[in-house]
Amino acid sequence: MPRPSRLHVPRVPARPGEAPDFSYVSLSPAGAVARPDVNAAPADIENLSVELIRVLDDEHVAVGPWNPHLDVDVLQVALRHMVLTRVFDDRMLRTQRQGKISFYMKSTGEEAVAIAAAMALRPSDMLFPAYRQQGLQFVRGARLVDLMCQLLSNTRDMCKGRQLPVMYHSVPGRIFSISGNLATQFPQAVGWAMAAAIKGEDSVAATWIGEGSSAEADFHHALLFASVYKAPVILNVVNNQWAISTFQGYAGGEQRSFAARGPGYGMPGLRVDGNDFLAVYAATEWAAERARKGAGGSLIELVTYRASAHSTSDDPSRYRPKEDAERWPLGDPVERLKGHLIRLGEWSEEQHAALVGELDAQVVAAWQEATTYGTLTDGPRLDRDLMFEDVFKELPPHLVEQREALRRERS
Repeated sequence: MPRPSRLHVPRVPARPGEAPDFSYVSLSPAGAVARPDVNAAPADIENLSVELIRVLDDEHVAVGPWNPHLDVDVLQVALRHMVLTRVFDDRMLRTQRQGKISFYMKSTGEEAVAIAAAMALRPSDMLFPAYRQQGLQFVRGARLVDLMCQLLSNTRDMCKGRQLPVMYHSVPGRIFSISGNLATQFPQAVGWAMAAAIKGEDSVAATWIGEGSSAEADFHHALLFASVYKAPVILNVVNNQWAISTFQGYAGGEQRSFAARGPGYGMPGLRVDGNDFLAVYAATEWAAERARKGAGGSLIELVTYRASAHSTSDDPSRYRPKEDAERWPLGDPVERLKGHLIRLGEWSEEQHAALVGELDAQVVAAWQEATTYGTLTDGPRLDRDLMFEDVFKELPPHLVEQREALRRERS
């Protein structure tokens, strides 16, 4: 008799109480992957979606053809951005635990993903982030106070009380509003890129989602349009191994890399060490140059690890080993860039400690200022009339009636 079919359920490598197991992560030696011409045909560079682009080796030395050869001052600025992101995250988590903000999401272990990409792009390029790329804000010059006011939803909240905490945006920084509806930013970025090409501009769009969100239809819509119209866009999948509590295998990572979906749509797929600042910078620079030359978009899978909880509502100890982050084979992005600068003789542990202290003091001072514009418990508060603005060009009669009733009640 023929064997009955069986449902396949992806295997989670390790659960709480078990030893961390990252044997499923395919690695390439640092510097081993060739860097093709930016105009290369996708069919000729499919290996990039399987191998892992790495620049920093285990001794923190930059090696291989993807080394972007950045000046020391650029690397020091990058380290400063990465440390600021981590210090800010740590402070805001403590603030949430103290009941001073309602919600927060850290990017610990993923700082290079956003910061390297933002530094490799031009200020005119448009960014469409998910909710763990706060590093983009720091590279694009956001003020700490402005981000904190959004977390507090106070009178200086950039979103006027309409968004969850961490759902930032920045008009001067060209950073699109974050959406809690997963993956919407992917087709939006492609549409923006198509419009830029129609207008003859040389700006590109870059967008990020987590690997879990790649299961959404918007992911596939974006790839199709980007491929067909050769839109100047960089589509980043941040494979941090876990969605809210679901292992990356459930989104298809067990079968092939997420980068491999690029060649399936006729565009390059690059699999990159997301904890290597230099590798992320180089891959983004390559994809941006390709887009500006009219060769179309690229899909980049950034292989990293979500070291912290998914959000302040999550307890990762319930679904993965506590030691997972410490055993992640690609290390810590901050420590690796710090180690590289020390190896170059351009940094020291003493300088690093001083930097952490300086940035922590900045964050504390910014929080003290932000709270003067209102807190969760004390005023001043947002004007309630703001809820009627920025939605309709002409306010419908029923909302006019509600607004007037609210004003009468207040008076």
